[in-house]
Order: sequence, then structure tokens, then C-alpha cells
Amino acid sequence: MPTERFPAITVILIAINVAVFMYELSLGPAVNEFLTVYGMTPYEITRGVAVYDRGDLPVYATLVTSMFLHAGPLHLGSNMLFLWIFGNNVEDTMGRARFIVFYLMCGIFASVAQIAIEPASQIPNVGASGAIAGVLGGYILLFPRARVTTLVFLGFFITFIELPAAVVLLMWITLQVVAGVAGLYSTMADGGVAYFAHIGGFVAGLLAIRVFTIGKKKTYAGRGYY
Repeated sequence: MPTERFPAITVILIAINVAVFMYELSLGPAVNEFLTVYGMTPYEITRGVAVYDRGDLPVYATLVTSMFLHAGPLHLGSNMLFLWIFGNNVEDTMGRARFIVFYLMCGIFASVAQIAIEPASQIPNVGASGAIAGVLGGYILLFPRARVTTLVFLGFFITFIELPAAVVLLMWITLQVVAGVAGLYSTMADGGVAYFAHIGGFVAGLLAIRVFTIGKKKTYAGRGYY
């Protein structure tokens, strides 16, 4: 969907994430230590003590640093695709300064939600998914009638169909809830995905979007590509 202004913050966020990932690649085998040190570890946040040595950086800073780390190219690529498709319109609606605060706040709230589920976990969490989930939550309220062209796999056939953005995003958050709840009761669940961070970020976006768009022009139609 076209924007009135160039989405500078969205582009900068994507550039930072890509630059950090390129740095991760340059580390070789040491990348695991880097992700461990600068990822968000629930145990550290709930206890206020450092399990991993990160110098003078306080443990609570990982609530932010973890948002700019990714575990692989697919992790990075999918997150940045979502951020570009939905973030540019949300930024355009609320303005650049507000968008920065909104993005970081949703990311922190996402981590808090994951911490609430696993307060004693010593597994570092990384990724922009929680913050981007907040952007999706905001988008669904700002543009409930927007439509997105979605790639669909039908057996051996691949096609594109146009769907309301609200339908696509509601399907996405429903999958996060189902997978997250299943993970609470199954040892076979995918422990590599922080579903409750996605849920927490999405809820934060839903709750905060009206505050962040006070006095701003609201748009309720549009088209995007997903």
C-alpha cells in the first residue's frame, strides 16, 4: 500500500537487522556465544543477575539488544519481509518518532510475555518477531479493510490469492496461540519458537495503537503484498 512519506524508520530498522546479521556471519563458530550474551535470557531478567558475561552491559539491556539478533537467514528474512510489508504503513500513520517508541515498546512487552511463561529459562531469546507482532497488531486495527496478495501452496501448485489483511493476521495470531498453548502441555512442541512473545507483542500493538495515533490521520483501506 502506498505511503505518503518514505518509511525511513522501517528501512533503518531493516538495515540495522541486516547489518547485525552480517556481523554474526563474520563471527563463524563464535556466533553462538554472541547470541547467548546479547540474547534475552528470562532467568537473568527475573533474578536481575548475569548468567553470561557481557561486561558493563546490564542484563535488562538485552530486552532491546535481543530484538536485533537472528538465528539464521530464514529467521531474518521472514521477519524483515513482515516488517517491510506492514511496518511502512504503520509508520506512515503514526509518524517516525512515535513508530520508534511503538516498535521498541512492543518488542519489550513481547519479551515480558515470554518471561512470564518461562521465568526460570536460561535459554537466550533472539529475534525481531515480538516487535513486528506488535506492528501487525497495530496494522489490523488501522487497516481492517486492507487486502494483501498472499502466496498459497495447493499441493504441487503455487498460486496467489487476495485476502483481507485482517483475515491473514487473525489466522497468524490464532496459529501462535494454538502452538503456544500446545507447547505448554507437550514435550514435542517446538522449543525454538517463542510463541508467547509473538502473542505478547501482538496484544501490545492492539492495545497501544490508538494512543500512538492520537491526532494522526487514520487510513482504513489499502492493498499490500504478503
